[in-house]
Amino acid sequence: MKKQFWISVFVMAAFVKGMAQENTIDLDTIYVNDRMNVALIFPEPIRQGITGSEDFVFTYNREKEQHLGLLQGIAGEMSNLLVISTTGSIFSYIVKYSEELEKLNYFIAENGKIGNEIPELSEKLIEDQSLFSEAKAEKELADKETYYQDFSSHLLRSEQSIGRLRKRKDGVELKVQNIVFHNSKLYFVLEINNNSPIDYEPAFLNVSVETRKQGRKKSIQKLAVYPVYKHLVPEIIPQKKTSRFVYVLPKFSIAEDKIVVIDLKEQQGERDIKLKIKKRFINNPN
Repeated sequence: MKKQFWISVFVMAAFVKGMAQENTIDLDTIYVNDRMNVALIFPEPIRQGITGSEDFVFTYNREKEQHLGLLQGIAGEMSNLLVISTTGSIFSYIVKYSEELEKLNYFIAENGKIGNEIPELSEKLIEDQSLFSEAKAEKELADKETYYQDFSSHLLRSEQSIGRLRKRKDGVELKVQNIVFHNSKLYFVLEINNNSPIDYEPAFLNVSVETRKQGRKKSIQKLAVYPVYKHLVPEIIPQKKTSRFVYVLPKFSIAEDKIVVIDLKEQQGERDIKLKIKKRFINNPN
């Protein structure tokens, strides 16, 4: 919210002069839904993209400058999209949800921008390069976590499913509702359903890749896959309640002799669950 406020300040300042010449700016409307990606190709690489509502998600490559951005949304009130290019050009649109989409690709012309951004004063005042680099690294890390959080929230609101991936034990069910590949990351949408009369406290939930070697001496090799971000992981699931959360993992794929295993361990108890996921779900995510 704070970031959006300051961006709005900069945008308004940039257009004080322009508004004297032009009273209103008519914004184009882009229609989206949660089943298809709407592609926006800009004339300049994207530096930043922000939607006015969590019902809409705009994604782009934050690690490498690219002209392409993807827009999705769920049913709700209309909102807006603000995109700033690497050269400071500003593009703005109204976004609305629609079941049917007549257009999936938007090639944005140079004259489609509504103005230019004013350079941030803080960067001009930083003389110590090492201090600036440290501040920039911290900002990039914060931006990534904010991005993971926003997209995870979007997935939790979506009803998309990847298949019947679940395991039960003593009234407790571990379920993988969805696996989504996005921006070089795998998003695991997980659910723990406690249908027992006793509260469930997870000690940990680990993800690993297991290799089964055949022969006289059968053996199992396990390689842990560590999440780069966890979203809304519960400390306790009360009786008769359900908790849904997201693990963000680095992109990976597995061979025929491997499976992915999700280990759920109870804090004080033995209702431990081991859910196995086959290659086709990992190598063909949504």
